[in-house]
Amino acid sequence: LRGAATKMVAAWLARSEPPLGEEVVRYMLDADSHTWSMRKSKANWFRIVAMLSWAVGLAKWLDDIRRWRNPVTTMLVHVLYLVLVWYPDLIVPTGFLYVFFIGLWYSRFKPKIPAGMDIRLSQAQMVDPDELDEEFDTIPSSKPPEIIRIRYDRLRTLAARVQTVLGDFATQGERVQALVSWRDPRATKLFIGVCLAITIVLFVVPSKMVAVALGFYFLRHPMFRNPMPPASLNLFRRLPSLSDRLM
Repeated sequence: LRGAATKMVAAWLARSEPPLGEEVVRYMLDADSHTWSMRKSKANWFRIVAMLSWAVGLAKWLDDIRRWRNPVTTMLVHVLYLVLVWYPDLIVPTGFLYVFFIGLWYSRFKPKIPAGMDIRLSQAQMVDPDELDEEFDTIPSSKPPEIIRIRYDRLRTLAARVQTVLGDFATQGERVQALVSWRDPRATKLFIGVCLAITIVLFVVPSKMVAVALGFYFLRHPMFRNPMPPASLNLFRRLPSLSDRLM
């Protein structure tokens, strides 16, 4: 129905003045959004990477803080953390103030002209001719079997990477479930024991003192750190998952 409606609109606009070509109408109606395109997949991947770049930058900044790359900045973060812990009502206003300053900072880079088509964003500056030919191919394909086999093998390679990433996500989630599912009795006993100890500590010790202790422990100087991975991370990586039972 979508294709039929697109053809009807294209035929109607082709008789208008000035006439519009079918490819223009299909683009305006986004009729080919469900079709496979290696170029669009790369473009969407880089869009996701650019969207998450702020999180990566924040993680690097926190890592520099906890490693005391700039002692003055780390001390200021200690003071700010103490203020926010003892006056939690300032957390939300401080967050919005930070967003306000971010907006002011990025106002220097606001576009001077209306945004148009971006060839670099579309990954069209170095697109492979075969990928472009595949993008404009019909459904079902009108290409020879040899070309279809090559494209199928390329798609299998890409799908294998996606399959590996999905498997890694599933493995981490199953390891979290394994903490309470008694698949590893020793790990589950240790985990529920730690949960009970944390509950008792939070009942006895004021929450602000706990928050200060955790924050200062996270920001401790590198001379008090062990270069080896923490034992909790080592335990988590050793938890069982259903990937061991896959055929």
